[in-house]
Amino acid sequence: SHNQPLGRHAPTVFNVAWGVEFFWDGRAATLEEQAGGPIQAPEEMNMTFPVLISRLNDIPSYKKWFSKVFPDEGLTEETIKKSIATYQRTIVSGVSPFDKWVSGEDKAISDAAKRGFLIFNEQAKCSACHSGWNFTDQKYHDIGLPGEDLGRSNIDNSEVKNKFAFKTPTLRNLTQRSPFMHDGSIYDLESVIAHYQVGGIQRESRSELMAPLKIDDDEVKDLLAFIRSLTADKDEVVLPILPN
Repeated sequence: SHNQPLGRHAPTVFNVAWGVEFFWDGRAATLEEQAGGPIQAPEEMNMTFPVLISRLNDIPSYKKWFSKVFPDEGLTEETIKKSIATYQRTIVSGVSPFDKWVSGEDKAISDAAKRGFLIFNEQAKCSACHSGWNFTDQKYHDIGLPGEDLGRSNIDNSEVKNKFAFKTPTLRNLTQRSPFMHDGSIYDLESVIAHYQVGGIQRESRSELMAPLKIDDDEVKDLLAFIRSLTADKDEVVLPILPN
């Protein structure tokens, strides 16, 4: 399973504490359920929980701390998942220049970014899906990317709009997260905008919001300035000290 390419790009863990369903197709109802996925996936860790529990029990510090934190359970599949999910909930995007501007610091972002915010909400209609403080509606949309992956339809095929549909990702700290899209097929933000300008593949499942985006080169620059303003000045992610 080592060095095996995956069909999907790893979604960000920023702000998953506020997530609603997990993975690109929403197949996990909770973060705890999500945490067990990569452990067991043949192309990732390829590990069964009995083997993992046995290995962790051989490390005195893990055995000690699981006994302390979960005195009635100790090291189990459920407590391993709970530990990973609890850590993931601490990974929160920091304060961005955009947040400072919203809070009243007029000089926190450039005039280009301010114009870009208007374009984001008006001509480009990006906010129809990238909505709210975390810039995601937590829903699934087909944005017309090529590929055979049916996305949400593999989980729920009750409606045609679920075909090729993937969860809207947050735009926070996006500049740190290349490559983009569910399959990692686009490597820079300029090309992401270019995809929306074309509108993607026309098909029955494609979102009605994916009409070709009519913005000129200057408006593209402004939109990108706004998106870049969503990257935090500093992120406080504390890396845990792991037992040996």
